[in-house]
Amino acid sequence: MRDILIVIPVILCALVALRKPWVGVMCWNWLSLMNPHRYTYGFAYDAPLAALAAVSTMVGFLATRDKSSPFKGTPVTWLMIFIVWITISWLLGLDPEGDQEQWSKIMKIDIMILVGLALLHTRMHIMVLCWVCAGSLAILGAKGGAFTVATGGNYRVWGPPGSFIADNNEFALSLVMTIPLLRFLQMQLPAGWRRHLMTLVMLLCAASALGSQSRGALLAISAMVLVLWWRGGSRVTGGIVMAVAGVLLIAFMPDTWTSRMQTIETYQEDRSALGRISAWWTAWGIAKSYVTGIGFDAARPELFQLYSPYPDYIHAAHSIYFQVLGNHGFIGLFLFLAIFVSTYVWAGRLRREALVDERARWAVDLGAMAQVSILGYAVGGAFLSLAYFDLPYIVMMLVVLARTWVRKRAWETEPAVKSRWAASLGLGVPRSVPA
Repeated sequence: MRDILIVIPVILCALVALRKPWVGVMCWNWLSLMNPHRYTYGFAYDAPLAALAAVSTMVGFLATRDKSSPFKGTPVTWLMIFIVWITISWLLGLDPEGDQEQWSKIMKIDIMILVGLALLHTRMHIMVLCWVCAGSLAILGAKGGAFTVATGGNYRVWGPPGSFIADNNEFALSLVMTIPLLRFLQMQLPAGWRRHLMTLVMLLCAASALGSQSRGALLAISAMVLVLWWRGGSRVTGGIVMAVAGVLLIAFMPDTWTSRMQTIETYQEDRSALGRISAWWTAWGIAKSYVTGIGFDAARPELFQLYSPYPDYIHAAHSIYFQVLGNHGFIGLFLFLAIFVSTYVWAGRLRREALVDERARWAVDLGAMAQVSILGYAVGGAFLSLAYFDLPYIVMMLVVLARTWVRKRAWETEPAVKSRWAASLGLGVPRSVPA
C-alpha cells in the first residue's frame, strides 16, 4: 500500500510536468530531500522515481516557453564555476572510474538546481518550493521528534536510508537548516491555529536534531538560536521563551546524551574526534600536493600514510570545508565558500531591497531566515560531510529567485493568487495590501 501511495503521486506529477515543468522541479526536490520511497517495502524502494521526475521535467523544460536564463546572479555564477572545477578534479583525480557514481549524483542535483532557476519566477513558485523542501524534512523531523519524546531520548534519530542524510549527524544538520525555513513560512501564515501548529513542528524538529545525539548539530542549533534571538522583535521575551524551551529539551535528554555532548571538551580522548583530525591533516596535505585535488574519495590508506600524524585513523573528513579541500584542493574550497558567502550577502541585500513595498515584505523575511539557515550550515557543516547536499543549494536558489523577483518589481504585474488554499499557506496577497 505504501508503494502505491508514493508511486501514484510521482506518476501524476511527471505527467503534469510535461506541460508545466515547474511541477516536476517540486516533485524532484520532494523525492531528493525526503526520499519517501525509502520508507516502503516493495517495488517502490528501488524504483527510479527521481529519474522519472527528472526526465519528465527536462522534456517539459525543452517544450515550454515559460523559462529564462538560470544565471540570475553572483551565487549562480560561482556555482557554475564550481561545477566545472569539480568535474576537472574528478577527471584528473586518482580514480575517475571509481568516483563516477558520486560525480553523477552531484551533477544531477546541480543540473536540477539550474533547471529550477530557469523555470521558477513567480512568488507562488518560490513559496511552493519552500513549502515542498521545508515540509519534506519537517515531516521526518516531526516524526523523529515525537519518537525522541516517546522514548525519552534514549535512541538516536536517523535520516532516510540511502540518502545524503541517512546518518544521524547529517540528518540533524538538515533539520537545523530547515527550522529557519519553517519560521519563514510561519511568518506568512494568517494568525491562528496554523501558526501554533508550525511552532509545534519546529520544536519537534529541534527535539529530533538533539535526539540524534549529534555534537555538530548542538553547536549549529546554538548558533542559530543566538541569531534568531538577536534579530527578534522582543529580545527579553524571546530570550526567555528560547531559554525555557532549550532547558526543557536538554533536561529531557538522557545521561548518554549529556556524556556525548561533553566529549566536545575532551576531544583528545574521543577516537571519532581524532579520526576527524587525522582526516583534516590529510586533506591539508592533499591540497598542498594536488592543485586540482584527487576526486571524491580522500579516505585512502596511502594518503593517510603520507599526510596524517595518525595514519591508522582512516576517517571521512566530517567537515564540509575539509571535505572539499581534500577532494578539490584550495581552488575548489575557495569556489565552494564563494557560493555561500555570496548567497549570504545576497540574502542581506534582499532584506533591504524588499522594504520598498509592503507586497514584497515576504522577501524580507525570506532573506533573514535564509541567512540563519546558511549560518546553521556553516557552523554544523564544520563537523559533517555534507558539501554536496541539496538543501544549502536550494536555499541559494530561493534567495536568488526572490531577489530577482524584487528587482523586477514583479508585484506590479504578477497576478495575485486569491484562492482560499493559497491564503491558508501564506501564498495570497498580504492582508495590509488591498486585493
